[in-house]
Amino acid sequence: MTTYANDTSAPVQNVSVVSTGEVMIRPEHRAATRKPMYWWLATSRRWTEPLPINVYVVEHRDGLVLFDTGQDRASVTDPAYFPGGPVGLIYKRLARFDIGSHQTLTAQLAAIGYDIRDVTTAVISHLHQDHIGGLRELTHAEIVVSRREWETLDEPAPEQRGLLRSHIQIPGLRWKHIVPQPFTDPALAPFTTGNDLFGDGSMVLVPTPGHTPGSLSMLVRGPHHPPLLMVGDVTYDSALLEAGHVPGVGEKKRLTETTVKINEMRRRNPGLTVLAAHDPGAASALATATATTTATRVTRPAAAHAFHG
Repeated sequence: MTTYANDTSAPVQNVSVVSTGEVMIRPEHRAATRKPMYWWLATSRRWTEPLPINVYVVEHRDGLVLFDTGQDRASVTDPAYFPGGPVGLIYKRLARFDIGSHQTLTAQLAAIGYDIRDVTTAVISHLHQDHIGGLRELTHAEIVVSRREWETLDEPAPEQRGLLRSHIQIPGLRWKHIVPQPFTDPALAPFTTGNDLFGDGSMVLVPTPGHTPGSLSMLVRGPHHPPLLMVGDVTYDSALLEAGHVPGVGEKKRLTETTVKINEMRRRNPGLTVLAAHDPGAASALATATATTTATRVTRPAAAHAFHG
């Protein structure tokens, strides 16, 4: 791992990505086809290659921030983790996970030089189980989610929609439910509402509905790298998003609208890097985003897939 020695005043000091395991999904899940979701879910015989379950780690001068918390290893070790019956069959058909004992959130943070207790804030892109798996390890942190996303927990059939309330509404967690506020920063166009996480413009949350009604993305800005947009499951591959393809899970119309907005933001901000939760190219994209920086560096303990702002 490296860090910049000449600009310790910058709000964002470091950005890294760790993986809490791998997941295989259906090709129709990764990129939508004309088949309705429950049709391909019932009939598809193919799986994608293993995809990472990414957690983005941002070292801000006011605290360590996570974007998503990955998958809980209990999901592959505890037979009771997922619901049973017909709903449980949906989960089995939707995804296959491989999570080693070294791939817990605590272990992955330790591998890049952080203690889990360093985390002050975790932003949850949405409440599906492969994004909330580290919550039990974060009872000391503030957990940020959109109010609209939280409201979906009380809508009919939450488990059928990928929401496992027993793994979300955990006693002792400190939730913060946010509502997008108007802003006028031209660099965020075409987005006109969102939330400035620390009030300094370095980390801005924007609503990106479609995969779920209350999905959030986070824009990270620093002086030594182009803008980084962490998008959860808006896409499973940055190249697919750039080409206008949307995933097969979610509300297609809203996913398409969100995709158009993100691509417009890309057009307005040359070099903007989109970082998805399951994109196999995300780690290398993160490294490439800062490959041309001229900042002076000093060495810190080695870690995979890390770059610094």
